[in-house]
Amino acid sequence: MRKNSLVIAATLVLASTSVFADKDHSKSNNCGTVLKAIGGHANLETKLIDARNANNGGFDLNMWGTVVSDDGTVCAVVKTGDDINDQWLGSRVISAQKANTANAFSLQNSLALSTANLWTATQPGGSLFGLQFSNPVDTKVAYRGNSKNFGAKNDPMVGKKIGGVNVFGGGLALYDDEQNMIGAIGVSGDSSCADHNIAWRTRTALGLDNVPTGVSVNGDDNIIYDPANGFAHPVCTAESQAIAEAFPKAGE
Repeated sequence: MRKNSLVIAATLVLASTSVFADKDHSKSNNCGTVLKAIGGHANLETKLIDARNANNGGFDLNMWGTVVSDDGTVCAVVKTGDDINDQWLGSRVISAQKANTANAFSLQNSLALSTANLWTATQPGGSLFGLQFSNPVDTKVAYRGNSKNFGAKNDPMVGKKIGGVNVFGGGLALYDDEQNMIGAIGVSGDSSCADHNIAWRTRTALGLDNVPTGVSVNGDDNIIYDPANGFAHPVCTAESQAIAEAFPKAGE
């Protein structure tokens, strides 16, 4: 009898330890900081809609947007259309993947790399070839939960780490006024060049574009279209290229 009691007690201790560990972990993901910085889910959605409604040189399609904290935890998922199929459903996970990538490969108070900056280097023979196969998306996070909540404040990805590496336009790190990287944003739903432009406009509108340094001609993380540059991206349309090249330096 005593032996059984000891086993039960030990089990309860382990269970309670696990619960507290999970609770502590959930408080360490910095989503509170990011959500405050972006003005919450509703403000992020508004800013993404405004950016999508501008001329971005793409197909003028609805978008998904995801923000992650600096440890890769999904903090917010939004969409510009009303129904989940008003924008490409597959782009929901891609937007999260882009946010994770920009966060994972940008540095605190230092070098920022957009997902657009990674395309050339990850092609066969490139210096970063294979990067796109690392850090795979966690499919249990990507496709969990009720699809009716996709893009809502309680999107099933929120609070989870999505993972994934994406190497075309649409993902940007988020930097506050002191150039502290607090996370990243990813958008998807149009051409990759338009995605970049929409992400750029959204980040600017949020006031989180204080990029310390980058590989573009302006010294930020803007998309690069010079094929001779090792961080270049393919041209989607001449219009989307002209729009991106006319953007002022990030933070100005």
